[in-house]
Amino acid sequence: MNPFFETYKTPHGVPPFHLIKLEHFKPAIREGIKQQQAEIDALTANTEAPTFENTIEVFERSGRLLERATTVFENLLSAETNDEMQELAKTLMPLLSEHGNNISLNEALFKRVKAVYEQRKSLHLSQEQHKLLEDIYEGFARNGANLEGKDKATYRELTNQLSLLTLQFSENLLKETNDYRLLISEEGKLAGLPESSKVAARETAQEKGLEGWVFTLHAPSFIPFMMYADDRELRRELYMAYNTRCTHANQHNNFEIVKQLVNLRLQLAQLLGYKTYADYKLERRMAENTTNVYKLLDDLLEAYTPTALKEVDEVRNIAKELVGDDFELMPWDWSYYAHKLKERRFDYDNEQLRPYFELSNVIKGVFGLATRLYGITFQENKEIPVYHPDVKAYEVFDKDGSYLAVLYTDFHPRAGKQGGAWMTYYKGQWKDAETGENSRPHVSLVMNFSKPTKEKPALLTFGEVETFLHEFGHSLHEIFANSTYQSLSGTNVYWDFVEMPSQFMENYATQKAFLHTFAHHYQTGELIPEDLVQKVIDSQNFNVAYACLRQVSFGLLDMAWYTRTVPFEGEIIPYEREAWKRAQVLPQAEGTCMSVQFSHIFAGGYAAGYYSYKWAEVLDADAFALFKEKGIFNQEVAASLREHVLSRGGTEHPMTLYKRFRGKAPTIDALLIRNGIKR
Repeated sequence: MNPFFETYKTPHGVPPFHLIKLEHFKPAIREGIKQQQAEIDALTANTEAPTFENTIEVFERSGRLLERATTVFENLLSAETNDEMQELAKTLMPLLSEHGNNISLNEALFKRVKAVYEQRKSLHLSQEQHKLLEDIYEGFARNGANLEGKDKATYRELTNQLSLLTLQFSENLLKETNDYRLLISEEGKLAGLPESSKVAARETAQEKGLEGWVFTLHAPSFIPFMMYADDRELRRELYMAYNTRCTHANQHNNFEIVKQLVNLRLQLAQLLGYKTYADYKLERRMAENTTNVYKLLDDLLEAYTPTALKEVDEVRNIAKELVGDDFELMPWDWSYYAHKLKERRFDYDNEQLRPYFELSNVIKGVFGLATRLYGITFQENKEIPVYHPDVKAYEVFDKDGSYLAVLYTDFHPRAGKQGGAWMTYYKGQWKDAETGENSRPHVSLVMNFSKPTKEKPALLTFGEVETFLHEFGHSLHEIFANSTYQSLSGTNVYWDFVEMPSQFMENYATQKAFLHTFAHHYQTGELIPEDLVQKVIDSQNFNVAYACLRQVSFGLLDMAWYTRTVPFEGEIIPYEREAWKRAQVLPQAEGTCMSVQFSHIFAGGYAAGYYSYKWAEVLDADAFALFKEKGIFNQEVAASLREHVLSRGGTEHPMTLYKRFRGKAPTIDALLIRNGIKR
């Protein structure tokens, strides 16, 4: 029996992962397509005049089986994939693309939607109903509904090609990442590396049946190596391996895929009447247009470049002091010598923090923060099926004890998991129109943190703690969702607003009162020493301007690709270098290329949107300034944030929601003050 065709007999109706097999996806997705098409046919065959209830709400509720099956498939494709699943994806993606086009290009359906939209001012709709109607109408218009004749056929072909190319881009990057290993046989070449890195590398080698130490391109292996390894040539080797992924003359090369993605997206935008792909995307963003995006990036460049140049000089100077005046600081030297400077200036090492960031304690701390702010609690439920033994499932309860959500946590890297960290969901939140039942979400946190070893539990870096807080912020946005319609709930907001709740949570990583709630030594139970916490706080802005320019450089590269008005026919590496040169403060190594591994803008949802991280950073700094003023655990302010922002999803324009919480529009000042750029 195919579990997708049955009512899930699981706690809270979560996916029965223990029953789902690869062969279940294709028939479930095909049947889901068939069922939704039948629902659309019934909607368009309705002879009654179009109304909000018989058209917009019926459309919103359509396709539940398809959504159940595709959500599980697409999430596992990122978190627990294999070759067979990736091959199946190549079969399914064109089917899903065609089905999506069959809906968005359905003239009879659009005619009914348009009829309701044109009456919107006289329908006495609620704010949420009005927003749903607006979103659905604009969704059709932006997905080709106004096209005619051969243009519709062209649109179908473009979207089909794009779905396959983004899939291939991700698959190539995953393969290149997984295929590389740096095998070190001489222990002397490990000089400088902390014991935690050496133990992990030894265990990785043993897992692969090798003698020695194996380092990979996964973050828990790569990042410490670049920061600590004394052997400069090995740092260069690993850096080049990482930054030349998908550039090699093999089947995983992404150069042509990047060109095709850029040009197909441009063609799509121009087919829909836009000058550039960025114009098309920014129409539904807080930033609204490229002028505002570039203003943000330019303002950041102006504010941070002088400090960034000083920071680079300081790192270069310590390198020359340690090595000699003829030394040229290269990218593979940055983390290593920046760390040396940080050690000297603040008299502490990141590895000193690890014993206080044992994963189970960090979980208690992060969950406890949510309890302290919002009164919610988390209870592991081992009866909830999970998709991998590493995964844990929690029930989340509100302060009154009522059920809020299911939260899955998946912390460690493995071969079947994409790199990075993300939040996703297996079911969104909505309210049943007939019964009024509030159908609660099933949320998933997926990360790639340092793994436990035979001798030690999982001990996180400070950066991993920040990442946990970030993704947990996204989770709260979903957990608190309280909208009538799923397409407006939780993180279904403008893309340049979605990072605000996540980045807001990162602020707590450097708050002494928060760290003292959980940071105990995993062996002795000793609370993290006061002086060590103070060093963390004192160093929070170390090289902050360099980090800002790095983000700005990615934003400039993104905009360079998607503000084009003509197809790209040139060479990718020179184009990339020209695009972001204003934000580069280190030499660029020959042969490296960011674009061919820039998943955010080529395989994710950040095309013409990478600036969103900095846009949202302005918002999160401004929001946290209120907490610092009123108290970082102030429950009244937290309740206001939940009520006006986190629970409202995309039911109103995000600036309206934000100003309702904050009482005013944000400025860049709070960010500049937080970063020490402005006093």
